[in-house]
Amino acid sequence: MARWFVLLLLFTTGFLQGQETEALTMDDAIMQAVKNNRQLEIARLEMQKADAQVKEAYGYAMPTLSFGGTYTHTFKTPEIVFTVDTMVSRIKIGTENSYQMGFNASQVLFNSIVFTGVGTAKIYQKASRELYLASYNTTIANVKRAFYNVLLAQQVHETTKASMANAEENFKNVKILHAQGIISDYDLIRSEVQVENIRPMVIESEQRVLVATNALKVQLGLNAESMIAVKGLLDFTPVDSTLLDPSRAAAENAGLKALNYQKQVTEELIAINRSEYLPTLSAFGNYQWQAQRNNLSVRGKDFVASSQAGLTLSINLFSGMQTVARIRQAIADKQKAQQQINDTRETLKTQMQNIALRLDEARKRVAGQSRTVELAEKSYKIAKTRYSTGSGTQLELNDAELSLTRARLNRIQAIYDYSMAKADLEELISYHDPK
Repeated sequence: MARWFVLLLLFTTGFLQGQETEALTMDDAIMQAVKNNRQLEIARLEMQKADAQVKEAYGYAMPTLSFGGTYTHTFKTPEIVFTVDTMVSRIKIGTENSYQMGFNASQVLFNSIVFTGVGTAKIYQKASRELYLASYNTTIANVKRAFYNVLLAQQVHETTKASMANAEENFKNVKILHAQGIISDYDLIRSEVQVENIRPMVIESEQRVLVATNALKVQLGLNAESMIAVKGLLDFTPVDSTLLDPSRAAAENAGLKALNYQKQVTEELIAINRSEYLPTLSAFGNYQWQAQRNNLSVRGKDFVASSQAGLTLSINLFSGMQTVARIRQAIADKQKAQQQINDTRETLKTQMQNIALRLDEARKRVAGQSRTVELAEKSYKIAKTRYSTGSGTQLELNDAELSLTRARLNRIQAIYDYSMAKADLEELISYHDPK
């Protein structure tokens, strides 16, 4: 049993080592997500459905042409009974077999429902495209957020490792000086404690990289066993100020546009329901061949052709108040859609204001922390030099190291917060176009 377990472990290890690690940039990740995202595929299929509905709506306004035929076998033919001078006579009518086939055509000449339906289908088509655009931007925003989480985790890990390396180098130097009797046991203990205090931070940051990477796999539609590596660094790229126009969110948000189109659909439905009061006028025509025989041997000359054409007119006089009820429902749907539009518009304005505040706050933090990192690096060099010459203390060096690490992490966090706010902004204004 133990041997089989060892073989299985070796096989699994070899399989994992044999997998190639896929290195992804931000653009690579977005392309992968757009390709695999299920919600985006649903929105794409809904858009195709809307295109087909437009064609269907046009079809109701076009003529229809059909061909059909019937065969009838009469087991007992009907008879006419009549009396002449007290004598009763019977005459059979028809034949045992009859054949009929022909073409039937019809064309709607006037039907408000049909023509309004075409416009409704086109509006729904536009709404489906806006919903796809909204889903497309949400997919990209989610990928960017997950990607930024990985970059943040990686840079935090690298920063803590750098801090660990500094602490270990310092501990090595302290041990040398302690062996020479230059410094005390207290300084030796302090430097060793500093190393051990940083070690859990390194382990924790490494685990956060794995967790963030797994979350990115979910957004990309990859299996948990997939091996990926993220390329890039969190970099501060200022947002174009024109994107922060307060009116831009309400004007360009794809979700709000879709709601407006959906409201137009409800308006069209009101018109469609009211159209039930209007008459319907259609033209029809047919061309048929008929034949009747007492046996099954029918020939071409047995068929007699006939044709006819005409108009049909129908007017809805009473439908049990169903039309009135449907109109009221459509009006209620329109009012509900307007309320949703108003609520969404105000929500977008608030979100835009909040994003602008977040961007401004993060930008100021980036600028401030960049200066702080420079000062912390100088302070650490000075503390290191002072300690090596004997004029400084281990406590000063530890404080300088801690301040440098904190300054670097604060700057990374500020850039991360700015990047996340930027991703939220792009989603809010439906910045990315799939075309």
